[in-house]
Amino acid sequence: MPSELRSRGAAPFGVPAERAALARGFPVYASDDVFWPQIRGSIRYTADIRYLDAWVIMTTGADFAAQRSCGVQMSESGRGPVLRHARAAGRHPLALAAKIVASVVSVAVVSSLGIAAIAVADISHNVQTNAQVHLVQQKDVGQTAPPVTKTIEPEATALAGEFNVLLVGTDTRTGQGGQFDSKAELRASSGAGNNDVTMLLHVNAAHTAATVVSFPRDLVIPIPSCPSPKGGWYSAMSAQMLNTSLTYGGLTCPVLTIEKLIGIDDINYAAEISFDGVAAMSDAVGGVPVCLATPINDPYVGLNLPAGTSTIQGQQALQFLRSRHGVEDGSDLARISNQQNFLSSLLRTITSAGTLGNPIKLYQLAAAATQNMTLSDTMGDAKTMVGMAVALKSIPLSQITFVQYPVLTDPTNPNRVVPDTYGAPILAKAIQNDQPVVLSATTGRGTELAPSSTPSAPAGAATAPPATGTATAPPGDVTLSKNATGQTADQQTCTKGVTGHPGE
Repeated sequence: MPSELRSRGAAPFGVPAERAALARGFPVYASDDVFWPQIRGSIRYTADIRYLDAWVIMTTGADFAAQRSCGVQMSESGRGPVLRHARAAGRHPLALAAKIVASVVSVAVVSSLGIAAIAVADISHNVQTNAQVHLVQQKDVGQTAPPVTKTIEPEATALAGEFNVLLVGTDTRTGQGGQFDSKAELRASSGAGNNDVTMLLHVNAAHTAATVVSFPRDLVIPIPSCPSPKGGWYSAMSAQMLNTSLTYGGLTCPVLTIEKLIGIDDINYAAEISFDGVAAMSDAVGGVPVCLATPINDPYVGLNLPAGTSTIQGQQALQFLRSRHGVEDGSDLARISNQQNFLSSLLRTITSAGTLGNPIKLYQLAAAATQNMTLSDTMGDAKTMVGMAVALKSIPLSQITFVQYPVLTDPTNPNRVVPDTYGAPILAKAIQNDQPVVLSATTGRGTELAPSSTPSAPAGAATAPPATGTATAPPGDVTLSKNATGQTADQQTCTKGVTGHPGE
């Protein structure tokens, strides 16, 4: 192997990467003795790479001046770039955050730091491999959509205008391993599973605010006609639980259902994550701190946490997100606010200096997201991922609002809920009109504000004003009804465990 294809003082590239580089005639080097051993072995391909605004993108590059200005050191011969672990110049946007946004995180996420060039090549492979689901939208029903071409483009520009992403968490036990391989677990849910977590991420056209709407799994609403993976269409249904929609036509059916519910026809992106993905993401950041106002004891999921702050990850993080019987009144609505507590803390953890400054942790986080998700084919190229990240990176945590879709108890079944005919249209109109929302209510059934809810700002970030339970809407923003509970990502909340009858 030519010596110029070996890293300086580090482990050599994997064979597939070497062949790809040789085929294109690019001498590639690495200089970080610590970074490369961590990721070698998972590299699938490489090429000439340009580092753009803390995001490394595959490109064809011969523009040495541009590559120098973007942070890639060229080899002395001028034949290609010397790949080096990028150094952040006071900025911390993580373009990979766009991918993480699609996860229970989905959810989220807004800013961080690019990692190493070869890692992004690997992540891009995951994105393209898992982008399998073609979405059919309300406006496209009955039409044949053109094929989606997956390409990797060099332009690091924001995704134009407003955009919507549907985030679905499935309860399927199929292929999850561990405790989920038992006969009882597989009987509970297998195959496609139910969409027990359904969230809509809306980013406004100005890219100044984001709204994440959580829809209760027990919400009874109409489900429109959905395409069957085996061909043909399922008939429309007038009243079904939302969490059954995934079983009627896969990921496309929740998209069509939420489009119909909100009154929009442009949920162009969707992602589905499984149990394994949630656990892997919490492991990647080294655990997520969560506050408990009172202890949680939920034998149904095997969770027992004391009052105070606990750092949870892996299986315990999954138990925390699944827990219903251990949170406040044991309802799915209480569980939603508990999940918002976790997701907000995950966002704060991701945007903290400890994560932003650790390229290994960032790579592991992005890999955890991409390896455990099923994506719509519209999310199958790096340009879209980068575009989402650029659009999201400048949104402050105080402008990311988690809100529970407003509901009332179903008059025909106390174990189900239906849309609140007053509060739900206010939220729907705000999304239709691309308006940021402001909460007017408390944090929800399962949480309360922490004694000190002023968040710690990430290094280099401006200090935010103290967070409160309510806010005054700026001009153009929409104040939601008191039945639309939630929190902003900068607010620190504490989960309220069941009192008096733990685990029941």
